[in-house]
Amino acid sequence: MLALAELFYSIQGEGTWSGTPAVFVRLAGCNLACAFCDTDYAMKSLVGIDDIVRMVGESGGACPMVILTGGEPLAQAETPALIEALRRDGRRVHIESNGTIFTELPEDVWLCVSPKERVDPRMAARANEVKLIVDGRVPEEHLALFTEHPTILLQPEGNRRENIEIAFAYAQSHPQRFRLSLQTHKMIGVR
Repeated sequence: MLALAELFYSIQGEGTWSGTPAVFVRLAGCNLACAFCDTDYAMKSLVGIDDIVRMVGESGGACPMVILTGGEPLAQAETPALIEALRRDGRRVHIESNGTIFTELPEDVWLCVSPKERVDPRMAARANEVKLIVDGRVPEEHLALFTEHPTILLQPEGNRRENIEIAFAYAQSHPQRFRLSLQTHKMIGVR
């Protein structure tokens, strides 16, 4: 059984895959307590893996992309089994993680690591995408872990004007490596 906060069909509003239709499976719980977290990841129900796969199909139909998010989706012991069940169902699995919990993942699973307090170096090396949250500053202390990543996304916390300005200026001054990533789903008023 997995602790589920919510499951819904929308679009990916952030990062590399922004604008792509996706079913979001928000798993409950997190191993961090970030002051700026804007997510209600409290548990709403305990759900079996087969039921989650069924709910994904009911919610998103043939939509191939499923995003496991949280909280921290890798904090639950049954998440790897859920990943396998979704892959067997023909879904392309993406994970949004803080990168603190090392988990072996199949090569075809897209991993977005968004470091907060700390990151397991193995997860940093495995990441397909890196997203730094800009909240009053660019958290440069995490950059040394991501030297192999040619592009890092800068996401202004809350799409607040002051954070946008910081991220924009930083991306402009480091154009070879950094990109601005706004939360477009919030801008257009969808979940």
